[in-house]
Amino acid sequence: MNRIDRISAILIQLQSRRVVKASDIAERFNISLRTVYRDVKTLEEAGIPLIGEAGVGYSIMDGYRLPPVMFTREEATAFLTAEKFVEKLTDTTTMKHHQSAMYKVRAILKTAEKDALEDLDSSIEVLKSHSQKRAGNNTDHIQTILDSIVQKRLLCIDYFAGHSQEFTKRDVEPVGVFFLDSFWHLIAFCRLRNDYRDFRVDRMRKAVISDITYNGSKHPTLKAYIAQTAQEKQLETVVIRIDKEIAHHLDYQKYYCGFVSEKVIGNKIEMTFLSASIEGFARWFMMFGDQAEIQQPQELANRVKTIAAAITQRNN
Repeated sequence: MNRIDRISAILIQLQSRRVVKASDIAERFNISLRTVYRDVKTLEEAGIPLIGEAGVGYSIMDGYRLPPVMFTREEATAFLTAEKFVEKLTDTTTMKHHQSAMYKVRAILKTAEKDALEDLDSSIEVLKSHSQKRAGNNTDHIQTILDSIVQKRLLCIDYFAGHSQEFTKRDVEPVGVFFLDSFWHLIAFCRLRNDYRDFRVDRMRKAVISDITYNGSKHPTLKAYIAQTAQEKQLETVVIRIDKEIAHHLDYQKYYCGFVSEKVIGNKIEMTFLSASIEGFARWFMMFGDQAEIQQPQELANRVKTIAAAITQRNN
């Protein structure tokens, strides 16, 4: 990227957030902090009213706005691709908001870019697995959750707990949402349990923002919480070797069992996993165990032998 394009991109980045750190700019463009300072000075000399505070970052004076930025064809295509994901993997309200935003994006595109998007629209598709279901009207809660986070107001939910098969009413302080294994999840501090909990959004029958505020700064960020809980879980390293001819049958399933890496050893493939349940892994392993070998741990091998013996005894 030449310097003129980089400075223009830095200006757009400064307009995208209230405060932008110099280190964030340096990381994005792979440049030194000295270069960042020089580029920011160029913007100031061009008349952009920037405010810089040591240890905080840069911001543009409140009220200053530039005319709308034109999107490139590649950027517009990226929006179209994202639209396909939003359409299939989020709820109805989020999908409608994104469609409204896309109308605004398309409105400022040049005719050639609009035509290109029309041509590409039928060439990009996101397919869901059979296990994925679109959130119905009774699980249209993602925007409500996000509004609760922004407003720092308590969220009242009617929740169906999978482990107890019971409905409970919870008052929670939302931390964030994430998508995992075909489902949206909410991490929140539950006042009933006095601890952080993972709530599946599709199991919420009702979600209402209350008038009660909470102190969001006392909670960890979603990223920090996920990193912390991952370290606290006792994960067991599992190493197995499978025959090459069955490897393609495991391509989808292995990621649900903690797949980490694999390497080819002769006519076999050695796979490494981090498993939270030796019992669960043993029962999954039984599906293809006639064409696989357990390298470690011995506990897994022992459990597979026990299950196999029990199957043999029951079916004799």
